[in-house]
Amino acid sequence: MMICCLQPVLLLVVQLLLSCCISAAPSSQNNFFYNQFLSANGNKEIYFSGVKLHVDSAQSSVFAVRGGNATLPCRFWYEPELSSPREAMVRWSRLSAAGGHETDVLVATGSQSQSYGVYRGRVELRQDFQGDAALVISELQLNDIARYRCEVVDGLEDKSTRVNLELQGVVFPFQHPHGRYQLSFLGAQQACEEQDSMLATFTQLFQSWKEGLNWCNAGWLADGTVQYPITRPRVPCGGHGLPPGVRTYGRRHQDFHHYDVFCFSSSLRGKVFYLQPSHKMNLTEAQEACQGDGAQIAKVGQLYAAWKFAGLDRCDAGWLADGSVRYPITRPRRNCGPAEPGVRSFGFPPPQHKHGVYCYKLGDE
Repeated sequence: MMICCLQPVLLLVVQLLLSCCISAAPSSQNNFFYNQFLSANGNKEIYFSGVKLHVDSAQSSVFAVRGGNATLPCRFWYEPELSSPREAMVRWSRLSAAGGHETDVLVATGSQSQSYGVYRGRVELRQDFQGDAALVISELQLNDIARYRCEVVDGLEDKSTRVNLELQGVVFPFQHPHGRYQLSFLGAQQACEEQDSMLATFTQLFQSWKEGLNWCNAGWLADGTVQYPITRPRVPCGGHGLPPGVRTYGRRHQDFHHYDVFCFSSSLRGKVFYLQPSHKMNLTEAQEACQGDGAQIAKVGQLYAAWKFAGLDRCDAGWLADGSVRYPITRPRRNCGPAEPGVRSFGFPPPQHKHGVYCYKLGDE
């Protein structure tokens, strides 16, 4: 009997609660609220109070040079267009080469932003117009080459786009001073870093092949594969029957297998110059001569960058930091090697041999 009496009371309470909830609902559109289930479409997508967030990039790839600046484009907008601007969170991250892992670069909400790690103090949002989320990176470094993700979060909406950052540069083959095929993958990586460069990617090697790079020794690339570029097929390099192209050995064991390496370098912030006092020098004397001139003996990557970007042209062989002797030619001529431009090499002569030296000085001095 008591239960029957309570039923009308409970029903009244429920009705009152529903009435309060309806009256408390916002009368005007607020984009942080979902329109319950009425916003859902047949694909189970729930639209943000009838407003859909879009994120896009005007370019899939951006090219720049080391030491310069790069702007990675990203913009976001709403459909239909909002009557008043709103603050969304913008997050830029760097994607690992293998995919999956992300490293934060910058997170911003409105005028407040925070940069992270090696990007701290070098990145900012452009924000030239409403919805502009472009990332500006200054003082570009070789290891800034990567794929980046621009993510925009507004309430429960989350959209993103991706942009590749590439540096204009030069690929060069490199081998250990002890001879051909001496480098494990880790050794190849270290060798490139020691020569002011980094392991080349397949895309970079392929571009260099299109520009005429012709090299018969196989070398490591950044993805762990071993390849080499051939523009003039010949017997020791795959035979006459194969067309020109980039030959590959595929992915090799990074510890057990040993090859040469293809390194990648970009433009320089300093200057490479040839130095020869009154007499030629052995390797130790060459190092001291550069130091005496307020410089340091140039690395292989620095000589290639000076040849590629500064047009360094010198028909004089000189010592480099790895103990090799080379010289750069942009205008081929008699008694200066082959008929095409390039950096000529005399290999690794005994350190007591006498030559000039190529020095590197930071800045414009």
